Amino acid sequence: MSLAPGRSLPALLADAIEQVTDAHRDTCDVTNRLSPSAAVAILRLSDGLVEYLVLGDAYVVLDRADGPPLVVSDPREVVISRSYEPALKTATAGSDEYNKILSDLRSNRNHPGGFWVAKDDPRAAQEAVTGNCPASGLTPAGAALLSNGASGIVDRFGLTDWPGVMAVLASSGPDEILRRVRQAEAQYAVAADDATIAHCTGFGQAPRAGRMRAGGVIAGAAEGGR
Repeated sequence: MSLAPGRSLPALLADAIEQVTDAHRDTCDVTNRLSPSAAVAILRLSDGLVEYLVLGDAYVVLDRADGPPLVVSDPREVVISRSYEPALKTATAGSDEYNKILSDLRSNRNHPGGFWVAKDDPRAAQEAVTGNCPASGLTPAGAALLSNGASGIVDRFGLTDWPGVMAVLASSGPDEILRRVRQAEAQYAVAADDATIAHCTGFGQAPRAGRMRAGGVIAGAAEGGR
């Protein structure tokens, strides 16, 4: 991102999807419905603007000084997956029945009316949720990028809200968010989910010589397509 500041985030993500797919094309069945995919969240500081991109079930949270945090998400995968959850919970993981349900769910990936993820089709990047806001409008807490496992502190377990998340990040850092998520998973006996957080700060500071522009990228594995 720092080497191509003039290129859009969807264009850069499309290049990344194509490169990763090409690297595996000769050894993997990359077009198979059950082949891996990922959710992606990107943040870039460029010329006083904070640009963001979300593809799949990840989050970008911008802590604004003049109002509540701006929470950016792509709900399409979550909405579609909900209808498959009861059948997946009753089927035995790894069984023919389970794999059939999972295949049906994943048939919704990367086509109109379904949901979009980083897989083998670079065109999916153009379906990402994107936008920008002035960097000067952010608080010192800055911004956060979260995989769906980490966002569970709000949208799954209801342990806090998004202002609370940004307050915890500012005071204690990502480790405290992840500790609370793992504690809730253990309490409710649910499988631990991929949990990744990138906390980005310093957007209002003048860039120093040799300092990369503030920003971050996370890619969360979509295990089981859920």
